Amino acid sequence: MRNRLTRESLHTLMRELARSAKPKRSYRIYLVGGGTAVLEGWRESSIDADLYAKQDDIFRDVQDIKERLNLNIEFARPEDFVPPLEGSESRHVLIETVDRVSFYHYDPYAQLLSKVVRGFARDLADAKAFVRSGMVDPRRFKTLVQGIPDSAYSKYPRLSPAAVRAAVDDFLSSLT
Repeated sequence: MRNRLTRESLHTLMRELARSAKPKRSYRIYLVGGGTAVLEGWRESSIDADLYAKQDDIFRDVQDIKERLNLNIEFARPEDFVPPLEGSESRHVLIETVDRVSFYHYDPYAQLLSKVVRGFARDLADAKAFVRSGMVDPRRFKTLVQGIPDSAYSKYPRLSPAAVRAAVDDFLSSLT
């Protein structure tokens, strides 16, 4: 059984990933899901670190790091599960830069959509924390979701535009 991801182990993971980065290159690594929740203090731990980077070579030592830290590490981003939201690239939130690696919270609106659509109790608690923290504005979130073209759902056969919009409406109504 691997260790749960805590704020301390997440910071250690970030330092280890930065240490293993190729010289003379800069990278961006995005935290997704539980990593954001743990780092923001919304919960004490997560079962794994969900990470994403456009440059896969930043993860060249990830197996060794994973074993040394005894952590579960997964590669995932919201768009693996839900349609992309317009402007996502401009909404990533910088956490810190360690040497040549900048760490970001993946677009909070995209993370929120993924959590609301999945709908598990822990996801919905995290979703509410996104709103309470001010990382997400509920009205803007609704507008972004309504802006997803129906054609974008063709890559997500388990989702329908109506079901996603209903899940979002239910979530937003639970906030009042």
